[in-house]
Amino acid sequence: MQTQTAQTNHISDIIKVMNGGIEFYQEATTKLDNTTYQAFFDRMISAKEEAVAELQKFAVQEDGYPESDTSNAVKARQAYTKLLSKISSDSTFTYVDQLEEVEDKVLVEIDAALEKKQAQDCEVTLQRVKVRMKECHDEMKALQVTTQY
Repeated sequence: MQTQTAQTNHISDIIKVMNGGIEFYQEATTKLDNTTYQAFFDRMISAKEEAVAELQKFAVQEDGYPESDTSNAVKARQAYTKLLSKISSDSTFTYVDQLEEVEDKVLVEIDAALEKKQAQDCEVTLQRVKVRMKECHDEMKALQVTTQY
């Protein structure tokens, strides 16, 4: 008789997007000369680092090793933002706008994972991470709106 073990799915993809977001926020803190934004970005980095730490055990279950790579989509957005900020009159809004898009991507990836059958402990962790990432998204969206005007 074969026993079926619960699987984890799509966790490494989430971690890659979060790792890319962490790098992007770190770059933004060095590019923007504003301590308010730096403190805000540091909070976003910490939230993502905590989420990655929580999800790593599921990445190991999924792939056999911890995920340390970053998303190519986030890398491309980061490169685009660097270029755009050089020609833009408002590099702060450019960074904030693109970082908000990364927050969107994080939620899309978490939702994609939640649509798949997950091990129960993975599902619970994903739900908990989603709540925190939704808070990050909402804060970033509010910052985007305020920097736009």
